[in-house]
Amino acid sequence: MRWTPHATVACVIEDAGRFLLVEERSNGQTVLNQPAGHLEQGERIVDGARREALEETGWEVEIDALLGFYTFTSAHNQTCYHRFCFAAKPTRHRPELELDPCILDTHWLTLEEIREQAHRLRSPMVLQGIEDYLAGTRYPLELLVELD
Repeated sequence: MRWTPHATVACVIEDAGRFLLVEERSNGQTVLNQPAGHLEQGERIVDGARREALEETGWEVEIDALLGFYTFTSAHNQTCYHRFCFAAKPTRHRPELELDPCILDTHWLTLEEIREQAHRLRSPMVLQGIEDYLAGTRYPLELLVELD
């Protein structure tokens, strides 16, 4: 059997001390997550992060830095996720856009509110990304070398 990790992207989007999270259905449960999703074939990593943020929240974002590259294996289905997580700023809200069908709602939450709902987070990568963001972790986007 061949090991096939899932390449995903996510954005930690902060504005005035609140973080933009999505409420979605996963494995029969309602969970909270950053705007995140799978890269599409041939898509550049940063472009995928921008696309996912827009599709899931209706917000255009400016990607500032790479926060980290996280790996997590789901206990539910043993899927291994490789997540590129970015620091992003909201630049324009597009409320006229229809969000991805899996998104139930979007929320701007404080760190304390997120911690209070830690049991609802889709994975430990959600809180880890926010904590890394708050700790000032930043890597230059030039670290990602994508050859054509």
